[in-house]
Amino acid sequence: MAYFEHEGCNLHYEEYGHGTPLLLVHGLGSSTLDWEMQIPALAAHHRVIVPDVRGHGRSDKPRERYSIAGFSADLIALIEHLNLGPAHLVGLSMGGMIAFQLAVDQPQLLKSLCIVNSAPEVKRRSRNDYWQWFKRWSLMRVLSMGTIGKALGAKLFPKPEQASLRQKIAARWARNDKHAYLASFDAIVGWGVQERLSRVSCPTLVVSADRDYTPVALKETYVKLLPDARLVVIADSRHATPLDQPERFNQTLLEFLTAVDTTTQDH
Repeated sequence: MAYFEHEGCNLHYEEYGHGTPLLLVHGLGSSTLDWEMQIPALAAHHRVIVPDVRGHGRSDKPRERYSIAGFSADLIALIEHLNLGPAHLVGLSMGGMIAFQLAVDQPQLLKSLCIVNSAPEVKRRSRNDYWQWFKRWSLMRVLSMGTIGKALGAKLFPKPEQASLRQKIAARWARNDKHAYLASFDAIVGWGVQERLSRVSCPTLVVSADRDYTPVALKETYVKLLPDARLVVIADSRHATPLDQPERFNQTLLEFLTAVDTTTQDH
């Protein structure tokens, strides 16, 4: 368990294994724990660094406005703190947004990018978008984190044999700091870097579950805007692909990382 400080905030991260640096960034309301099925497989080949985003897990939860750019600045500070040089970066959901932000702002820091069940913007365009956002925003203010966790567990892991995953997510969610959770949700809405995707210079793997919240077609659209990207769709999976399809996800990611590392060694 390690900490570093950035802009007065103590941020927690964990390190495993040796090799090319590989950062794993979790989603909204999550923590380093959500990569438990990835760490052993990935640390056999890489130096795996798993941070808790500001406001999450064991990192400080300052009472302030959060932003995706701010989360990304924390991540850049971690890369500099550990003197990582170009690193592989994997982001899930909100972690994918943080990864996109870093990739357009500081493309030279990345060796590769992997975006999981995420998007390069969250814009409210139609009246329905505003209504859906308002509904979620209102519910999240009224409900306890435990209640949100139970509802989320049922949505992410609906199968009878996924009971332990449902319970795990519900228990983890209940431990969230509500103020930090809401501030992080507010950071997502209205954010976007889609018009700057041509700046992402490294090889990019976009992973989408076939039953993610947003359709596969959305990912197909933004993959075309990235200079060097491909899309892999994982079947029978929902938003938490690394947890509901860990073997398939790990294999897909490792094949991509190996190909990138091999190519860069050849140059």
